[in-house]
Amino acid sequence: MSDDNAPAMDYAAHEATYEGFINFSKVGTVAVLTIVVCLIMFGFGGTAAVVFGWLMLFAMLVSSAIGLALGASGWIPPTVVFGLTCVLAVLTV
Repeated sequence: MSDDNAPAMDYAAHEATYEGFINFSKVGTVAVLTIVVCLIMFGFGGTAAVVFGWLMLFAMLVSSAIGLALGASGWIPPTVVFGLTCVLAVLTV
């Protein structure tokens, strides 16, 4: 027997959850790319690359937390850190 009194879907909550998932996916992808570049700096760089690698890992954690809190434009802070990490990797490796 079916229940005829089932509540309707809460589309507003569904949309909010979907937007949160998309934001997390964007921020997470950029964070993983930053980690990969930092691992390259650790593996192939000298002392300066290792120091900058640790600094960029910490900056990535902070910018990812800020990005998750921002919402739809949350991909911007981790992308800035990723770009800076790539520049430092080119200069130190």
